[in-house]
Amino acid sequence: MAKTIKAAILGANGYTGLELLRLLAAHPDVEVTHAGSRQYAGQAVGAVFPALTGFYDGLVFSDSVQPSDINADCVFCCLPHGASQDVVPALLEAGKIVIDLSADFRLRSPVVFKQWYGEHKAPALLTSAVYGLPELNRAKLKGAKLVANPGCYPTSVILGLAPLAKAGLLENDSIIADAKSGVSGAGRAASLDTAFVEVSGGFKAYKVGGHRHTPEMEQELSLLCDAKTSITFTPHLLPVSRGILSTVYAGLNKRITGAGVHKFYTDFYKNEPFVRVMQLGSLPDISQVRGSNFCDIGVYVDEVKDRLTVVSVIDNLVKGASGQAVQNMNIVCGLPEDAGLMNPPSFF
Repeated sequence: MAKTIKAAILGANGYTGLELLRLLAAHPDVEVTHAGSRQYAGQAVGAVFPALTGFYDGLVFSDSVQPSDINADCVFCCLPHGASQDVVPALLEAGKIVIDLSADFRLRSPVVFKQWYGEHKAPALLTSAVYGLPELNRAKLKGAKLVANPGCYPTSVILGLAPLAKAGLLENDSIIADAKSGVSGAGRAASLDTAFVEVSGGFKAYKVGGHRHTPEMEQELSLLCDAKTSITFTPHLLPVSRGILSTVYAGLNKRITGAGVHKFYTDFYKNEPFVRVMQLGSLPDISQVRGSNFCDIGVYVDEVKDRLTVVSVIDNLVKGASGQAVQNMNIVCGLPEDAGLMNPPSFF
């Protein structure tokens, strides 16, 4: 019989924190013992979020981030970028497993981190954190103490390119990622840019040429290709609540048919519980992964131009954040990898 894992969620009132509360409520081997929130400190979880009534009776939001106040084996940090650096070192020192959902520990180089986010307060941890993309780093995740949960856009793009990147079949300077995300990707804080009236009926690009997920993609793709890899990345805001669709283009350095590429993908992901490769000629829709931990991938090859097109879809709050964090926890703690995550998508 599996041991019950005690879990804490810091920043439990944001979208990723709430999604963790939703997912862990149905996890057979996890008890949430600490829900962190400064805004709602002292209030019952079910009273603040009525949808969780009956699932967390007796659990009250706490504003403490002190390890001595957190009775948990595993801590999910859903804090804003920069804030995790202040609390993670003490949590690790106290023997907690930490899964960080911010960008604070995803980049290995302090120099690159400074360029995109500013000075890092705990740079020694950058090289010890395991990048939490299970399909690529499962062996490293087993027994890890600090997991850097990937960004939502990088998850969709890297999984979309991994089979051919690993095989060395991509032209490393030819990659273009055109990605669209639902509004929840911007977080739960009030903002005019993500208000309903501003977003409904619209569709726009943002942070063209300067999105912080770019170095994360380049870092991981370079490791896969074993060569320096660059990417042109443009994100867009969709007028929907959740979901990411990434259309990724890349030149191929070897003549290969569409059927041949499709076989690379089906072989690469054949044992992966959360990656589903579409039949050749079919492309995925964000509606078919909504509320799930699945990544669905479709491929097309222009055999005249030797150019690849990959369409990859995920739910940005599940496989792009909280679901992947639970998947990582399962691996780290020796639980079945799919525990608490095998619910079918809500496709309408």
